[in-house]
Amino acid sequence: MNVIVCIKQVPNTTQVRINPETNTLIREGVESVINPFDMYAIEEGIRLKEKLGGKVTVLTMGPPQAEEALKEAISLGCDEAVLLTDRNFAGSDTWATSYVLSQAVKKIGDYHIILCGKQASDGDTAQVGPGISTHLNIPQVTYVKKIEEINDKKARVERMTEEGFEIIETPVPCLFTVVKEINEPRLPSLKGKMRAKKAEIRKMTAEDLNCDFDKIGLDGSPTRVVKIFTPPARKGGEILKGDIQEIVERLAKELKGEI
Repeated sequence: MNVIVCIKQVPNTTQVRINPETNTLIREGVESVINPFDMYAIEEGIRLKEKLGGKVTVLTMGPPQAEEALKEAISLGCDEAVLLTDRNFAGSDTWATSYVLSQAVKKIGDYHIILCGKQASDGDTAQVGPGISTHLNIPQVTYVKKIEEINDKKARVERMTEEGFEIIETPVPCLFTVVKEINEPRLPSLKGKMRAKKAEIRKMTAEDLNCDFDKIGLDGSPTRVVKIFTPPARKGGEILKGDIQEIVERLAKELKGEI
């Protein structure tokens, strides 16, 4: 069972800074960590390998410093790591990012399952995982909380919904985005840390991936942030007191804008 886990390195702070010219996050000089939701995807990939054999390849797109996140994933038990790094990727939105990642998946090949965290803590869009499956034209199941059965032909999973859960069966290869209820991520072992220090990270550029340059980076992104601003502070509310009928009439006028 060969698994590809897509992860993202995110700022380890809520005090993010924005580049006023590009309206993108400034990542230089900011402590970064593996996106917390992606830790569950890494753990699930390792568990599948331990149960069914095969290997786990961890994949990320980012600046050179993202190599640290990949080495952490190796220390946890992943076998191989690929870093997609190129200035041409800078400013990519979720669609362009998922396109680049899908190109890398095609290059890696020989996989059964792609795992992603349900969303990134810095963007919170939950769009990249589904975007990858769309570019690859493979089935996807989002918000997976349990993989009940899986082989090289099909998978059966439990998916969280607002009302409860669904049992879904899908052909393999496919992509899952997972939620934190799926497992409890492990800590790296000493042996794993030593292995990570010696690990060679495979680096790939847009040219290596045969990317269409019209589909990557800021210029190749169909969406972009036009303006960033802090919303005005909310004004204090008013507690209405008195006769219930008077309160209802007053509230109705407030809602109609008559007061």
